Amino acid sequence: MRVAAVTVSHRRLYWSVAPATLHPAVTAHASLGWALLPETAGATRQAIADALAETCLLAGRVEFFDLREPGQAGDTYVRALQAAGEADDPLLGAAVLAHSAFVPGWAGDREAAAERMRAARAYARRGPASADLLAWLDAVEAECETRCGNTRTALHLIGHAEDILTAGSSHTSPAWLDWFSPVRLAAFKGNVQLRAGHLPQARETLLSVLSDLPTEADKQRTVILGDLAAVEATAGEPDRACEYAVRALDQLDTTWYATGMERVREVRRALAPWQHEPCVRDLDERLYGWGTTLSALAR
Repeated sequence: MRVAAVTVSHRRLYWSVAPATLHPAVTAHASLGWALLPETAGATRQAIADALAETCLLAGRVEFFDLREPGQAGDTYVRALQAAGEADDPLLGAAVLAHSAFVPGWAGDREAAAERMRAARAYARRGPASADLLAWLDAVEAECETRCGNTRTALHLIGHAEDILTAGSSHTSPAWLDWFSPVRLAAFKGNVQLRAGHLPQARETLLSVLSDLPTEADKQRTVILGDLAAVEATAGEPDRACEYAVRALDQLDTTWYATGMERVREVRRALAPWQHEPCVRDLDERLYGWGTTLSALAR
């Protein structure tokens, strides 16, 4: 069906297309799906509802990670869950609920994030969940726990996710689960190690991820470079921190990603003790250039 085909097309573009281009197309696609849904029944209605849920999930991802509009993303995830319910697709429901956990998790609301993760796991148990999906749920919960200051719990969850991927599963992953892989689990792990203060381990993990990322993973690359910069800043190596931060800014010039820019800004705050060093001043020239500043303010 055309609605499903357009969903696949948008999904493939997510990792390399600027949100200013992708988001209007995705929201227009969602509007079409909501208009078509009441006019259909049976298998056709289920197929449209599935495509609509995927589209709303993608729109929510753009709003949360690319545009940093958590309130709007939360509303979109509600609509995505409604569509997944219309399709009676529990695995897609689990994915939506886990994404929605990022909203309170990043705000430091552990109880709300944990409740959404419990719901996501309940939905995952209703369907033939693949090892990738189950490991990703652990990774999401690990990130939420990390944001709430519970790095020991987060590291345990990452270890459990690694065990799940090693054991594997007879169930295949849904086509829409294209945002997760062993490399992306390692990216989660490197960030947790960084925030836990395990700097040598974080450096090793993140460097491995950087070398293994697929070429089209432009947005994820900015995050990894930002985390590597944070490792070096925490280790008291401002020159190396600035080098990674500038590389992240180079990537952001090509593909904007608000989450990646947040990583760079966190690094700049960590570099305050060295703010008069030439490398930090050079970083400021890049960080507060016309294009970068306008991009940040416009979003």
